[in-house]
Amino acid sequence: MEQRTLLALLVFSSLIVLAEAQKPAIEIYSLHVDCKVTSRFAHTVITSRIVNRANESREATFEVELPKTAFITNFSMSIDGKVYPGVIKEKAAAQKEYDTAVSHGQSAGLVKIRDRKLELFHVSVSIAAASKVTFELTYEELLKRQLGKFELLIKVRPKQLVKHYQIDVHIFEPQGIRFLETDSTFMTNELTEALTKVQNETKAHILFKPTIDQQKVNPELDETLLNGDFVVRYDVKREATAGDIQIVNGYFVHYFAPSEMPVFPKNVIFVIDRSGSMAGRKIEQTRDALLKILQDLRPEDHFSFITFSNRVEEWKSSLLPATEENVASAATFVQTLFARGGTDINGALLTAVGALDKAEDLPERSVSMVILLTDGQPTSGETNVEEIQENIQKAINGKYALFCLGFGFDVSYKFLEKMALSNGGIARRIYENADAALQLQGFYQEVATPILMKIEMQYPENAIEGLTKNNFALFFEGSEIVVSGKIRNELDLLPVEIKAQSHTSDLTLKEEANVKEKEQIFQDQRYIFGNFIERLWAYLTIQQLLEKAISAPEEDQKALEAQALELSLQFSFVTPLTSMVVTKPADQQQGELANKPTEADNEKPSNRLVGTTSRMRAGSAPGRWAELQTVSSRKLFSGVSRLMGGVRAQPVVDEHPQFLLELAKPSETICLNIDGKPQPSVHLLSDPEQGLTVMGKLGDGTNQFVEFRINYVNPPVQIHVSTDGIVVSHNNENTRLPWTESATSTIQGLRVSVEKERSFTASLPDTVTVKISLVKFPDVFLGLYFLDTNHFSDKVSGALGQFYSKAQFRDNSNTNQRADERLLTVSGSEHKVSRMYKKDYRLESARGPVSCWSIDLTP
Repeated sequence: MEQRTLLALLVFSSLIVLAEAQKPAIEIYSLHVDCKVTSRFAHTVITSRIVNRANESREATFEVELPKTAFITNFSMSIDGKVYPGVIKEKAAAQKEYDTAVSHGQSAGLVKIRDRKLELFHVSVSIAAASKVTFELTYEELLKRQLGKFELLIKVRPKQLVKHYQIDVHIFEPQGIRFLETDSTFMTNELTEALTKVQNETKAHILFKPTIDQQKVNPELDETLLNGDFVVRYDVKREATAGDIQIVNGYFVHYFAPSEMPVFPKNVIFVIDRSGSMAGRKIEQTRDALLKILQDLRPEDHFSFITFSNRVEEWKSSLLPATEENVASAATFVQTLFARGGTDINGALLTAVGALDKAEDLPERSVSMVILLTDGQPTSGETNVEEIQENIQKAINGKYALFCLGFGFDVSYKFLEKMALSNGGIARRIYENADAALQLQGFYQEVATPILMKIEMQYPENAIEGLTKNNFALFFEGSEIVVSGKIRNELDLLPVEIKAQSHTSDLTLKEEANVKEKEQIFQDQRYIFGNFIERLWAYLTIQQLLEKAISAPEEDQKALEAQALELSLQFSFVTPLTSMVVTKPADQQQGELANKPTEADNEKPSNRLVGTTSRMRAGSAPGRWAELQTVSSRKLFSGVSRLMGGVRAQPVVDEHPQFLLELAKPSETICLNIDGKPQPSVHLLSDPEQGLTVMGKLGDGTNQFVEFRINYVNPPVQIHVSTDGIVVSHNNENTRLPWTESATSTIQGLRVSVEKERSFTASLPDTVTVKISLVKFPDVFLGLYFLDTNHFSDKVSGALGQFYSKAQFRDNSNTNQRADERLLTVSGSEHKVSRMYKKDYRLESARGPVSCWSIDLTP
């Protein structure tokens, strides 16, 4: 029987924009959901446009339900053309700066856990009569394969008729789309006419654009039909190889999801809490789920039950094969489960591990696991959670996998999560809903079919840096392994070797990816957002760092969280370590924070922001931020072994240059100094096609630049960067960003970010990136440089700009010039340049000396 391999992706994106019934004058006249899925990485932008048709101020509310696994990357409000951007900062610093502005000293936060899959983003703003407001929220997520399904779900609930309502779903899968379908809980014949689907081998575009008449329940009433789920499902084509490797801009992602392989026999012990708190609906739903799970056991599996309250009881003295007779006996036992007494989690788990240790006649190649279900804290036997975690880890000792299910909100999820992650499993909360039994069955189905174990994904060590997790204990059918990293060297071929154990044999799979051919795949996908693999890598790295920190010792935990924090700020992700400060007009409540809630936050009320007497000012001393320390981005790629490399002769290094220019054509590095006395400003660069101008100012008593002014045409933004701080101006509004805090903000696509005490970055899609390093030794100055310089047009000019359009080295092969001297022609002028070593202020470099052509220029 042919097995269908479905790409399991679950995106839940639900949008609700509320306009109260008693305030019908608040009209949503446009609502657009734009989702781009590029090879499993989903980028969703939700835009809602609202007008106040009343003759007085009214409150407009914007709500979005988004996946728990997604990271918000941007939010902004535009009121009558004036933009109020969200600013992403380190969580503690954001709280310290904005706590005084929160009304009554408290704030509930803008993001809350909605249910087991969704979070709710909620923000309100008061708008004047006849005024308009545009809300825009962006979030990203690496979609996870579960149970062989790919499903994109958008909750549709505008609560009113919307003149311009549109859902766009763009999908690009280089492996090929095997099938594509749409479904909806509210679709009618009329609404079906508003749905179009265009598909080819690798791309698909689904458009849902109903008119107002199509949205109506009936022609006589202004009630909307749009209330329910809009679902897109698809599958990708797969070949029986070592997976699929994709490469963009030097970053790679490797997807591995084998199919049609024999399933390992399982040896599973179900450890079931039957303490008094499980009485009633919980124990009934547990019984229902276990009865279904028993039917899913394979004949070659072995199983048993351990139940516990303040006493631990074994169903049988040993594991039994899942024969028809044994399964029927177990079903009879399950139906007798009742709840009473305390909770001895420690004793129950140690009994389960002991049963696996002494088990006999188990299949030679099989997978052993313990599945714990509990709804409360340990109250009997050993009650110290740290002691329990230590006891269980010592007993399991890497031999078995432990999966922990927490039923409801009285359980300590952190306790279960740490215990599961320390023992090769995962934790999951079971929500006390009508479908709790289905949740339990669904979890079991995810782990019911292990087909590989001890998987090692191997890549050339000297060519890859920043590699995500590449060793996996188990692989379950219907899931997918994802590994990502950065290609360090100029490789023609990227080899990969996969070693794993299957039920019948040891496997070795090999594959080579042609780097140039792979990169070419994504060159012409204009409607797909760029650099997605780099952002995918960052997303995956952050997720894994945070997961690893849960079970790490305290000193390692701080270092892991520091790395995750830095990446969160660098890539503008709202994670558990960062917050987005949502700014509003001056006459309304300020300082609302959008935090990323964790599952553990559901167990008690969220911490409230407490007001203090003064707002933190730009330039003030930095506060301690949960004792996390900044880790430079290069350390994310560099291990101790690289830092402790062999001793080598060092070149003679001169001082810092004023400017470091990386030229694309010719591929050379220029170290440039501009001679002259301090003057009001130096015209450094203008590019009319990029809409970018940069001016600079030399410092008094120093030969380095201490101020830069960056002007953008679209959006109209002016940025003043000095050694004292940064001021971003837009629509006559100034936002001050001190060097003492990390922060990120996006204004109409222009992303500006500060890395604490280190650098400033301004970037727009498909344009040059402007970076400025804050250098403090031996003198304090600013080091300007540019990335993605291939975007400069031929019209770029200025003291620096001319080098990107009008620089040409003269061939000296027929002259008597030394090899370390060249003639450089720039804008018709000829300059003699010398090869020298200079100090490198750029953050992307290893901070060693840089070899460059040195030139002095008089503006």
